[in-house]
Amino acid sequence: MSETLTAGGTRKLQIWRGDLTSGELVDYELETEPGMVVLDAVLEVQRSQAPDLAVRWNCKAAKCGSCSAEINGKPRLMCKTRLDHLPAEEPITVEPMRAFPLIRDLVTDVSWNYRVNEQITPFTPRENLREGIDVKDGDFLIDQADTDRMSEFRKCIECFMCQDVCHILRDHRMHNRYYGPRFMIRMASLDMHPLDGVDRLDQVADEGGIGLCNITKCCTEVCPENIHITDNAIIPMKERVVDQRHDPFLKILGRTPNKGRVKPPARSSTPEL
Repeated sequence: MSETLTAGGTRKLQIWRGDLTSGELVDYELETEPGMVVLDAVLEVQRSQAPDLAVRWNCKAAKCGSCSAEINGKPRLMCKTRLDHLPAEEPITVEPMRAFPLIRDLVTDVSWNYRVNEQITPFTPRENLREGIDVKDGDFLIDQADTDRMSEFRKCIECFMCQDVCHILRDHRMHNRYYGPRFMIRMASLDMHPLDGVDRLDQVADEGGIGLCNITKCCTEVCPENIHITDNAIIPMKERVVDQRHDPFLKILGRTPNKGRVKPPARSSTPEL
């Protein structure tokens, strides 16, 4: 195991500086203190050595998802990555996320994610719940088991590190064919809601491109909220796609697993990155 710092000391940081046209890793040295995280170090560099360093951050509590970056080549939250958990004998590299267009230094343009989010039909109650609803009488009550199944996905802080590490987006740049893990869990949470009446499975399979995922689980590994993206969201939806489109027994019977569910309204095409 690599030696790590348990106390303060001089550390070297290599921070990416540049924009879409050009850039490079620039060396910085600073005195650190016990308990510092990477965001502390980057902000100290910004304060004392590089006031024009562009970095995005907000809560510093691992809940806003703003300070996502690639630290030593792995997507991490800067505010959650302690310096004393990184090898002491090596420089700490801090680079912007690679799956999205670079704006400047450590800041990337993640607006594509919000455009994708707009393509997904929000929660829509089943037709038989829309008329004569009396919430006091429990029309919207659901089992605790259903709540437990969906609540995991609600923990997402939209750091987009799962999007960044996904090879479909990161390496193959298939933003026009695949929504990415973050939106697989959003659609799974809607799909698993017992009172939702919209059938989004065609969107998951076609515009969403779930078939492109080869379940390497790299998205799960980088999730700061420990959401089991692959096992609990992507794989169950893949199974539903196979059942609906390829189950020979259902075809013989002329049935589909989603019979009776409402089709989503027409959507515009998936936006380009």
